[in-house]
Amino acid sequence: GRLEAVTQQMGYHPQYLESFLKTQHYLLHMDGPLPFDCRHYIAIMAAARHQCRYLVNLHVLQFLRAGGDPQWLRGLDFIPPKLRNLNEINKILAHRPWLITKDHIEKLLKISEWSWSLAELVHAVVLLAHCHALASFVFGCGCEQDEGPGGRGSLKPLSPGNQCFCEATAANSCSQELLRINRKRSLDSCMELDSLRERMQRIHVETESREEMRLLQQEREEGEGQGAEVGVQDGSSSEHRSDPSAGLSPLADSDGEVTSATNLACYMQDPDFGYQDFARRDEDQTQVFRVQDYSWEDHGFSLVNRLYSDIGHLLDEKFRMVDGLQSSAMAKRQGCEPSVFKRGIWNYIHCMFGIRYDDYDYAEVNQLLERMLKVYIKTVTCYPEKTNSEMFDRFWKQFKHSEKVHVNLLILEARMQAELLYALQAITQYMI
Repeated sequence: GRLEAVTQQMGYHPQYLESFLKTQHYLLHMDGPLPFDCRHYIAIMAAARHQCRYLVNLHVLQFLRAGGDPQWLRGLDFIPPKLRNLNEINKILAHRPWLITKDHIEKLLKISEWSWSLAELVHAVVLLAHCHALASFVFGCGCEQDEGPGGRGSLKPLSPGNQCFCEATAANSCSQELLRINRKRSLDSCMELDSLRERMQRIHVETESREEMRLLQQEREEGEGQGAEVGVQDGSSSEHRSDPSAGLSPLADSDGEVTSATNLACYMQDPDFGYQDFARRDEDQTQVFRVQDYSWEDHGFSLVNRLYSDIGHLLDEKFRMVDGLQSSAMAKRQGCEPSVFKRGIWNYIHCMFGIRYDDYDYAEVNQLLERMLKVYIKTVTCYPEKTNSEMFDRFWKQFKHSEKVHVNLLILEARMQAELLYALQAITQYMI
C-alpha cells in the first residue's frame, strides 16, 4: 500500500513492476516465518538507516494496521529484545555488508529466551536488504515525500496533470487487476495517513486537557482525603484515574507528547555509522568477496529458498527481470552492446561493496561510465539520503527519464543482491 510514487517511476518498466510488487507482497503479507507486525517494524528499522521518511511512514501505518503495539513506535528502547538484537546486523548490512560474519549470525541464533530461528533470520535479512535497496530507489528517483524536514516531491511526474498510475499504464502489459488493487491500496493508505495525522493532533489536545483534569483531581483528593466520588463529580472515570495514558494515539507517548513517524532517530543506534570505501579498508578487515566462491545462482538461491519457501524464486525472477530490461538506446549512446553496458553498471555497484568477478575487466567501467554517472550511482547506492534532484537532472541530460529509472532499478537489484550474498554466506558458514 501507498507506494504510489514508487510505482509511478517503476511504471516505465511494467513487467519489472509486476515482479517487484509480487515480491513485496509475498515478503510483507503472505505466509512466512515472521509475524506481520514484526515484518513492518523491521522495514521501519531498515528505512530509518537511510533516513527515508517515505518508507518509514508507509510501514508505520502498515504496522498499526497489522495490530502492532503502538508503544514500539516510541523507538528501539520499547521493542522486545529479540527485535532490538537485529539492530547490529541491520546497521552493518545497510552500510558495510562485508563486515558481516558467522559470529553475528551465531549471536542471533544462540539458545536463549530471545533467539531467532534460521527461517526467521532469513526472512528478516531479505526484508532488510529489500528495504535498504528500495530506499536507494526512493531517493534516486525522487520519491521521497514532503512529509517532514528535508522531504521533497517526485522529480518528474509520469505524465502531465494528476493522471493516476493505473490510467497511465493501462496500455501496457501489466495485469489490470494488479493495477486496480495497487490504486485502491494507495488511495486507502493516503486517506489513512491524513486521518492518522488529524487523530494525532486531536488526541494531543485531548490528552493535555485530561492531564490538567487529572492534576486538579489529584489536588482535590489530597485535600479531601480519600474522596471516592471525586472522579465521578468532575466527570473523569476511574479508568482514567488508574491509567492516565489510556486512549492515547498510537503515536503519542505516555506523557501525551505526539511522536512523529518522521522522528527517525528513535529507530536507530549509532547513527554516525555509515558507508566506508571498501578499497580503503584496514588490512585486517574482510578480504574481497569472489563470486566464483559464493554466488547467488549456485549458493544463495538454494539456501534462501530452502529456509523461506518460494522467496528464492521471486527474488531470482526479479534479478532476471531487471537484467532483461531493454537498454539498447543507452548502450548505443555508449557504443556498446546492451548486455555489456548493464554488466558494467552492475559490476561497478558490486565493486563498491567489495564483490569481484574474476572474469571481468574492470577497466571497462571507466570506459563505459562517465564521471557524473559514476558519482550518481555511488551516491544512490552507498548514501542515498545525500541524493538531490540536481544530481538526477545533471547525469546524462540527453537520456530519457525512463532510461534514468532503468539505472535506478539496476542499482536497487545490484545492491540488494550484494547484501544478500554477504548475509547468506555468513549463514552458510555458521551452518557448516
